[in-house]
Amino acid sequence: MEQKAPVLTERQRNIRIWKRGIPLYLMLFPGLLYFIVFKYIPMAGIVIAFQQFDPFDGFLKSDWVGLDNFRRLFAEQDFLRLFSNTLLLSCLNLVLFFPAPIVLALLLNEARLVLFRKFIQTIVYVPHFLSWVIVVSLTILLFSVQEGGINKMLVNWGFSPLELLTDSQYFRWVYVSQSIWKEAGWSAVIFFAALASIDPTLYEAAVVDGASRWRQLWHITLPGLRTTIVILFILRVGYLMDTSFEHILLMQNPTNLQISDVFDTYVYRMGIVQGDFSYTTTVGLFKSVIGLSLILFVNRVAKKFGEEGVY
Repeated sequence: MEQKAPVLTERQRNIRIWKRGIPLYLMLFPGLLYFIVFKYIPMAGIVIAFQQFDPFDGFLKSDWVGLDNFRRLFAEQDFLRLFSNTLLLSCLNLVLFFPAPIVLALLLNEARLVLFRKFIQTIVYVPHFLSWVIVVSLTILLFSVQEGGINKMLVNWGFSPLELLTDSQYFRWVYVSQSIWKEAGWSAVIFFAALASIDPTLYEAAVVDGASRWRQLWHITLPGLRTTIVILFILRVGYLMDTSFEHILLMQNPTNLQISDVFDTYVYRMGIVQGDFSYTTTVGLFKSVIGLSLILFVNRVAKKFGEEGVY
């Protein structure tokens, strides 16, 4: 006679499921430890935004000032300029940079020669691994008014040199162009993965029905990417008050300071250079609250339109 399997209690079943997941938990542990040590524990430092922090007195003995640092921030003469510069640069990056990886992934997905597609993918990935120091240095070498290679060519051909680095009206466009050139290829990786997950039989059925390549793109490819696009857009909006500090600092000079000065460079001057830690923590907390509010708002709007959202 066959022996019946013993009936397990709910507690025993949970223990068995937990034991089966031990390898996965071990794989999760390093990433979880990283976020705990470098993301969550440092959040305790937010308290100094409400203090007149003194490194010698520490967190416990520094004088409490309540919301004085926030009042100082909003009363700052440069607050509106910093806020508008940060918001404008981030919005330009969102409008121009965010679609670039999507367009790149769609274009390469339409390429039928596999070797050509892989070659282009490799070429557009490479800039991601260059530091901003190298990218900005290349820009200076190419567009410097006196010694820039491209400007020398323009002068030799009888044209006026492009003052991209000394004319403030070009700063924002150069900033966004550099971001697209450096990061678009790498950011397209996730869209390549999403494209690979689309069922190929949908395209086969569309071809049988006589759908053109444009119709296939509009009715199969883009709907297949929609969830990925929405989630990444929501996450990107959360960083609307953040800019690439190193990038902007390297591109910054006295001629473009009025439009290139953002919260990140302001925090560097006030916190690292001048040592006003409480005030700069207040600026960081203000940016974080704005970012969290935007994520919650955009996620709720996405839910209203029937999308999954990030939670």
